[in-house]
Amino acid sequence: MKFEGIYTPAVTPLTPDGEINKKAFADVLESLIEAKVHGIIIGGSTGEYYAHTAEERFTLAAYAKEVIGNRLPLIIGTGATRTEDAVEYAKGAKEINADAILVTSPPYALPTEKENAIHALAVDRAANLPIMLYNYPGRMGVSMGEEYLARVGQSKNVVAIKESSGDMNRVHLLAREYPHIGLSCGWDDQALEFFAWGARSWVCAGSNFLPREHVALYEACVLEKDFDKGRQIMSAMMPLMNFLDGGKFVQSIKFGCELNGLDVGSVRSPLRPLNSEDKQTLQTVIGNVKRTVAQISSGANHA
Repeated sequence: MKFEGIYTPAVTPLTPDGEINKKAFADVLESLIEAKVHGIIIGGSTGEYYAHTAEERFTLAAYAKEVIGNRLPLIIGTGATRTEDAVEYAKGAKEINADAILVTSPPYALPTEKENAIHALAVDRAANLPIMLYNYPGRMGVSMGEEYLARVGQSKNVVAIKESSGDMNRVHLLAREYPHIGLSCGWDDQALEFFAWGARSWVCAGSNFLPREHVALYEACVLEKDFDKGRQIMSAMMPLMNFLDGGKFVQSIKFGCELNGLDVGSVRSPLRPLNSEDKQTLQTVIGNVKRTVAQISSGANHA
């Protein structure tokens, strides 16, 4: 499997009493398929996996496969502090015929690079599916360094890495030294730079509610190789990126979905929903992005 295009880490809709809303979840998945994203990730941080029970995670993954079928690649997150739990999520992904798994570092544990690699390879053996690594040291506390990559990169299943460190030196390192591991953008406001360095995929939570705009940037940079157009689209999207960096990430993604008519509900504790001021600001930002990117895509702003 090659990761190419826009991969959406789907939100998890909730009912007013905080239970998973399966009907609304199906609506979210159908909206993404209709918008022509290139793959869907279940069990990522945007989906609030950390606030789900193990049973909920298994059920949600299986239901996603039921809804999606073979229409789009389905990637299942295996993130967990205990290796044993991550292994079970990987086995679950295999059982439902998922297309790939997302493998993170165990949060809070602070493993050495060797320990972290052993963790990843145990998850790999459990599923024997294509793997997208997920390097997010800001959340996990450790980075997937060169010793880790040397060990884990030997597996034929490791085909991509979502790089979410925010460190452009890491992008340079991965592009130059690990070309056999597909580079995937995991830091939204650096998408243009990732594409310039050869990334062919972007895992972007904002595509839950602005899928066409994210696809437009991917197509401009990767398919058309028109970085002038890409810069215009990226510039138009920067106010959104800046808002999402403000510390209320999942809440903002869910409100964006709500603006699109999707009944996704609120967030689980300890998070709290956006206040009215934040909602008004975000609504204005999203409206501006939609209008401007539509103009650029139509050629109105592009010579």
